[in-house]
Amino acid sequence: MSIYFDYQSSKPVDPRVIEAMIPYYRKEFGNPSSLHMEGDEASRIVEECRENIASFIKAEPDEIVFTSGATESNNLALIGFALRNRAKGNHIIISEIEHISIHNIAKYLTKNGFEVSKVPVDQYGRVDIRKLLGRITERTILVSVGYANNEIGTIQPVLQIGELCRKKKIAFHSDAVAAQGLLPLDVGRDRIDLLTLSSNDIYGPKGLGVLYVRKGIRLNPLIIGGGQERGLRSGSENIPGIVGMKRAVEIMEKEMEKEVERLGKYRDRLIGTIPKIILRCHLNGHPKQRLANNAHFRFEGIEGESLLLSLKDKGISVSTGSACSSMTLEPSHTLISLGLLHEEAHGSLEFTLGRFNKEEDVDRLLEVLPGVVERLRELSPLY
Repeated sequence: MSIYFDYQSSKPVDPRVIEAMIPYYRKEFGNPSSLHMEGDEASRIVEECRENIASFIKAEPDEIVFTSGATESNNLALIGFALRNRAKGNHIIISEIEHISIHNIAKYLTKNGFEVSKVPVDQYGRVDIRKLLGRITERTILVSVGYANNEIGTIQPVLQIGELCRKKKIAFHSDAVAAQGLLPLDVGRDRIDLLTLSSNDIYGPKGLGVLYVRKGIRLNPLIIGGGQERGLRSGSENIPGIVGMKRAVEIMEKEMEKEVERLGKYRDRLIGTIPKIILRCHLNGHPKQRLANNAHFRFEGIEGESLLLSLKDKGISVSTGSACSSMTLEPSHTLISLGLLHEEAHGSLEFTLGRFNKEEDVDRLLEVLPGVVERLRELSPLY
């Protein structure tokens, strides 16, 4: 049985969530669009779940759109908004360290007549508000900045960004997948117009996401069909997935405070201990404004992939960066944006903690890691 420190890439489904979903595979299997009793019950449960998830982010139920996951939500937010509001302008701003899905959507928009600017971040991965302001033009219609970075865990000044966008009458989208379950989300407080959420990132089922769409924000649908989700996302609703996300939200709201406190202690132990027991090791990301479950390090003279494989042999699962961009051998665009050289970025390793980690997991990592690093450095021509 391996020790798992890659909760940012994928989380197990909480057994309590699975238990809640099972009846909606076997007994409560109706289609919400049907007019019979089974359809009525399915429709009722979808709206009940919608209300529950809306309350989680301090939104209204009719502002919640169910999707197949965070990537689809990001597509609907950026492409749907850009196409619907092209007459108002064709300029969009994203940060340099957005999730790879946002970067690839930006490339698509660029090929289709839109201009995309990228706002840089400081050495810790925080967006510079002054530089964001400097990139806004009369043609800017949308700003997209993630609530917290999925690799280095840095938390963004979301309230400041939201206030700036609201003052300039520009829509503000935030991908909150990395932050949900670790930070209290309030779309009204933070002046957010579009917010991306994912079921699996709060220990719910894969294949279910949410896009919050503030009242008054208009989008073009990307999936055309029977007109479900107020015409913004056609296709029969994933009832078991929606029920699963509702249950995951209920558990998270009840347990988040204690869980964040516990994970924060594990994180602080890693951040405080690893640089002391391993020389020439550096923390990536903000030392304070970071997610409670994230510890991200750079080890001089060795490659992160070699570290990952060596730890794998020891039964410890970690990551070198975003799982969604692991198909390429290029260094993390997030780490390069922090000002790291390519060889420095390649020498980084990400530890993300989660609900089912225990103190002894941290003990084991701290026991094994120094020897693994020492052995790889002895073999490395770079060290």
